[in-house]
Amino acid sequence: MLNLLRRQKTEQGLQRTRQGWFQRVKGLFGGATLPEGFWDELEELLIAADVGVSTTGRLLARVRERVQRGEARGPDEAFAMLRQEMVTLLSVEGAPVPVGHPHVILMVGVNGVGKTTTIAKLARLYQDEGKRVLFAAGDTFRAAAIEQLKQWGARVGVDVIAHQPGADPGAVAFDAMQAARARNVDVLIVDTAGRLHTKSNLMEELRKVHRVIARVDPAAPHEVLLVLDATTGQNGLLQAQAFTQAVGVTGLILAKLDGTARGGVVFPISETLHLPLRYLSVGEQPDDIVIFDPEAFVEALFA
Repeated sequence: MLNLLRRQKTEQGLQRTRQGWFQRVKGLFGGATLPEGFWDELEELLIAADVGVSTTGRLLARVRERVQRGEARGPDEAFAMLRQEMVTLLSVEGAPVPVGHPHVILMVGVNGVGKTTTIAKLARLYQDEGKRVLFAAGDTFRAAAIEQLKQWGARVGVDVIAHQPGADPGAVAFDAMQAARARNVDVLIVDTAGRLHTKSNLMEELRKVHRVIARVDPAAPHEVLLVLDATTGQNGLLQAQAFTQAVGVTGLILAKLDGTARGGVVFPISETLHLPLRYLSVGEQPDDIVIFDPEAFVEALFA
């Protein structure tokens, strides 16, 4: 039942992407044979879907080579190969997640990607597992960010450790770590500032928060999750590279997937960064988040 619900939510989130480009990709394989100009047209469609020039080239090279070796006896089998290669590309194995109590998650990402909303959704997933969650309002540079996290905390039933706007984010993280231990919380999710990823002062603040958390628990943060906005397309790659260099991102969350027709961006992200895509955010409600499943994702693209 859970897997069925996950697949349904993934399909709903990918509706615009599926209808925009990938149904046209699927249509190319509808004939009795692969028509003249097939590979060029397929390449154009995948690039238009934000799969990226380099990733598209390597993906199609593998499929084309298999077809030329005679592994496919017709368009149906060639289409199956394409889907198989897509699943393989998305099946990135991350490093094992350390065990800790509380389990500490550092959330990073630029402003406007939907980070705060995603934090609330992530909390709901853990609550569904029977775990107690605590939030830390580490984005102290914007008073609105603290208030927004408090509002989401009230909505999903999670307490928020917060200081005044302009306070030291490291101090907030330290107090949150102490509170999580005192309250026997299972999961602590630490919000952070999200000014432009090109600002070196932001990255230094993130490193500082990371160091403060590690002083309390040397194994923490156990996860550093980067939230990317699916509607920004290839620009997400630049953001991910900057944050990974600064704080060692361990996994990705793709937000606003339901708001774009170019969900193909997950392919170059996976191939270039070699970071596991952990979750998909597919709507505005607290339950609109799913654990990423490569097979379910590719199936939903062509449903």
